[in-house]
Amino acid sequence: MIRIEKLKKSYDTVDAVKGIDFVVNDGEILGFLGPNGAGKTTTLRMITSYLSPTEGNVKIDDLDVTENSDETRKLIGYLPEHNPLYDDMIVYDFLEFVSKARQIDPKDFPVRLREVIDLCGLKKVIHRPIRELSKGYRQRVGLAQAIIHDPKILILDEPTTGLDPNQIVEIRELIKALGKEKTVIISSHILQEIQAVADRTIIINNGEIAADGTVEELMSSFQGHTQLELELLNASDEDIHNIVTVNESITISTIEKKEALKYVKLEYPNTIDPREIIFDYANRKNWKILEMSRHKVSLEDVFRNLTVEGGAADAK
Repeated sequence: MIRIEKLKKSYDTVDAVKGIDFVVNDGEILGFLGPNGAGKTTTLRMITSYLSPTEGNVKIDDLDVTENSDETRKLIGYLPEHNPLYDDMIVYDFLEFVSKARQIDPKDFPVRLREVIDLCGLKKVIHRPIRELSKGYRQRVGLAQAIIHDPKILILDEPTTGLDPNQIVEIRELIKALGKEKTVIISSHILQEIQAVADRTIIINNGEIAADGTVEELMSSFQGHTQLELELLNASDEDIHNIVTVNESITISTIEKKEALKYVKLEYPNTIDPREIIFDYANRKNWKILEMSRHKVSLEDVFRNLTVEGGAADAK
């Protein structure tokens, strides 16, 4: 288990992370979501002991990462946002170098190498120079170095940045496979990435935790109102405005006109469903409903609701 307690990081007068608290459970894939500059990378660097906290602490299995950095580093595999690779080395030599740096017994290296090659799909490129690899394969090599020592925890900072759509899907599937055996923290500002792989999501904004829960819990907590969109024919402005009389909880958010058509957006609490009475009202008024669609809250709605106000911190 990873426990973050009152974690803070300041640079001169700028507080990049502002005393946050959260827990990552064993075997969990945690999505760490936030806009650029929200404090994601700074937090991950403190978890990995790359940075020291200004205040607060990080504990892994009750070991403080500052006081026990040698022990906790052995438990962590880390892929930074800017994947640090030695371009002049071939993949095999690079992974052998990392295994030595990780103090893996040379007798165990062949077994670990075969495992990461199979898991990361590197068989075709194992004897090629890293400089010749595509961005997708470079990310796979980065993942391989992060897990060569078989860590309990895997921390991935923006692992799909710069990849094409096919490569993104490949890395997603790889992360899911790794998540079956390890605790994973994946940082991203891309909503679809977190939604596709994470068991739970933390949204951070301006150095503070804005939300914490499963995607379903986050969407449910912010689904205070439902939006109903209508495309109407033969509807007068007066009758449209009077639609609120069928239920006092209904409000009209917008009315747009395009030739004979009118596009109306209604809002109402998610505790009610007035679609049937709206349809009956439209029938009495001789409207023709060409379309009626209900808008459900998405993770994007939640993200914008929590992060668009005030912007992000200056420091990442």
